[in-house]
Amino acid sequence: MLPQTSPYDAIAELYDPWSVSVVEDVAFYLDEARRTGGPVVDLGVGTGRIAIPIAADGIPVVGVDSSQGMLDVCARRAARAGVELDLRVGDLRRPPVEERVPLVICPFRSYLHLQNDDERRDALRAARDLLLPGGRFAFDVFAPADDDIAATHDRWLEREPGIWERARWDTDRRTLTLSVRGASGETTMTLAWLEEPEWRRLLDECGFVVEATYGWFDRRRYRDDEDIVFVARRSE
Repeated sequence: MLPQTSPYDAIAELYDPWSVSVVEDVAFYLDEARRTGGPVVDLGVGTGRIAIPIAADGIPVVGVDSSQGMLDVCARRAARAGVELDLRVGDLRRPPVEERVPLVICPFRSYLHLQNDDERRDALRAARDLLLPGGRFAFDVFAPADDDIAATHDRWLEREPGIWERARWDTDRRTLTLSVRGASGETTMTLAWLEEPEWRRLLDECGFVVEATYGWFDRRRYRDDEDIVFVARRSE
């Protein structure tokens, strides 16, 4: 089971300056939301980096996250932006959502927090259960390249001014132990990756039909890239 306390609680106030340069996926998820018209369930909503632009477009969003600290920051950001979000504390594998929606999203590699295929199946089936018949599901993950591992392994690197991160890669277990520290907090978390065919197999097992696999958020065709962006449909 995922812990009831989240490693993100310790860096809730640090998260936005840490991820300030991550903007490339916003337009992609906003476009997916516009295609369906909403409502949208955002799994791993965090501080609202994706959810707030969607809500600002007039599309209702239910945001689920395991970190109350992140949700508190998200609520403040939404208020400043003048939008409403329905924010709920919950697990990716058991999201506290009774509604059925035309679109579920899980941005910014949140599924890498799942440590094995049993957890991944639980999460994917839970996402499917949130969808209306024929509903769409969009998420992104990654599988690191050898040069990225070599360039970052076990080194403290300044990601943003005053914010440092260290990546410890285990290519046998396919895990990344990521530490983040800054003036307002620090944390360590473990992520686990799969290759694209493995995700595709799990999606098939869990009742999805893959409609597209992209190598980046500009919808370029996937060609063994590090980033993997899936768009799938709930099978009937």
